[in-house]
Amino acid sequence: MAAAIVYTDLDGTMVGPRGSFFHTAGRELTDSPATALLELHRAGVPLVLVSGRTHAQLLEAGRVFAVDGHVAELGSLVSWDGGRETHLLTGDLPAEFAGRTPMDVMADLGVVEALVAEHPGRLEWHAPWHTTHAADALLRGSVDTVAVDTWLAEQGWGWLTVKDNGRVPRTSRMTLEDVGSDPHVYHLMPRGIDKGAAIAWDLARRGIDPAEAVAVGDSVSDLEMAPAVGRLWLTANGAAVPGVSAAIAALPNVTATDAPMGEGWAQAVRASL
Repeated sequence: MAAAIVYTDLDGTMVGPRGSFFHTAGRELTDSPATALLELHRAGVPLVLVSGRTHAQLLEAGRVFAVDGHVAELGSLVSWDGGRETHLLTGDLPAEFAGRTPMDVMADLGVVEALVAEHPGRLEWHAPWHTTHAADALLRGSVDTVAVDTWLAEQGWGWLTVKDNGRVPRTSRMTLEDVGSDPHVYHLMPRGIDKGAAIAWDLARRGIDPAEAVAVGDSVSDLEMAPAVGRLWLTANGAAVPGVSAAIAALPNVTATDAPMGEGWAQAVRASL
């Protein structure tokens, strides 16, 4: 059955190296993703971006790819109608902070500063992209996410969790020490917020049966989309990450693509038409 809507992660999924829509993982030129996108639009199937990027960043990308809405900050903000309508999801943010953004609350409590101090040289702001986030603190480095969650609970901040959103190329602007050549990007955010929950909210708003929805991703965090849709495709680069294959095997509606990044994304899109 053809999909009624497609939700897609952006970086490392729809776009490849350095955010290019026209390069393979091996940096060779390809028109396969663009052709698949054109086929999707001609079929009249809405495309929604689901990313760790901010609302403003996805607005710009959305115009380029002619999407029908987006989910920003790893499931925190759902947007539609060209960005004119938005809905902020705050998850398990304590009721005493109702009406405030999670980032404002974390700033007042000094959560990020305390966490960075706990991991000297191994964690820092993912500058400059962290500055406009409303619901999550965007960080980079190399930490054990399970250990971080345990530490958060010990500090009385158990309503928060840290999510690993995959690797990021090391650059000269980073001040990290001894974290290897491939630091990771992390999202510190309230529990109860994830891409799947945001997709479920958006599908209900649209009146679309989840069984008719397809999602495409490339990271562990993207597996959260599986319960919200009929089929989740994970591009080959994501499926190759240690431990992910076992997670895929445990989810009956998840399929790995044959190719990584854009070419794998094109395969997923064509299979959904």
